[in-house]
Amino acid sequence: MFISDSMSTELITITPDLKIFEARRLMTKNSIRHLPVIDDGDRLLGMVSDRDLRDAMPSSLLSDEMYQSSLKEVMEFKVKDVMTKNPVTISPFFTIQDALMIIQKKRVGAFPVVDEKGVIKGLLSTRDLLKAFVNVMGIKEPGTLLCILVTEKPGQLKKIVDVISEEKISLGSVLVARYFDENKRAVFPYLLTNNVVNVKKRIQALGFSLIDPMDWYLDQLPKKQE
Repeated sequence: MFISDSMSTELITITPDLKIFEARRLMTKNSIRHLPVIDDGDRLLGMVSDRDLRDAMPSSLLSDEMYQSSLKEVMEFKVKDVMTKNPVTISPFFTIQDALMIIQKKRVGAFPVVDEKGVIKGLLSTRDLLKAFVNVMGIKEPGTLLCILVTEKPGQLKKIVDVISEEKISLGSVLVARYFDENKRAVFPYLLTNNVVNVKKRIQALGFSLIDPMDWYLDQLPKKQE
């Protein structure tokens, strides 16, 4: 799935000469956390986040008089004084997997999506990514997530899918992840039913191990040093 299918396109953008207090008002009014800063040609110049604005605010440790005086001064600053210049951007032709890896690496909450000329086309937030994965995984419908441990060799996934098909159960999605044993993988089929007794029995009869998905997740967490 490409970014262009998941990004937000109804954007509120601002210019670099907008005052900070106006940017803050726009965020509050529209319940948003990021504002792309653009020029007259819709080319991206920077990004302003709610964190940028919070960081620009005077310290609450100041006396009331000093705080109000400082706040009045700060509010006269312009967006260009606090915005992140040259933010990390992505192309509309990136996939959601690409975006997820970049978000994890860069530790940002949203990406401006720009074309080859730097013109902004949309905004992709972590919330947009979550919605995209919900759609891809088919978990909008009630169902059951299984975690099946398999030996890493050809044909294992086909055996599992064949069992599910023979039981006439609709499959929402299948994800495959590594396990702490380098010779094994964890297969996560999301079945669009809560009646999975027969499926579990047949999968175990094939020699596969079933574990609780949460146990798998806990196994992947970093272990505390003794």
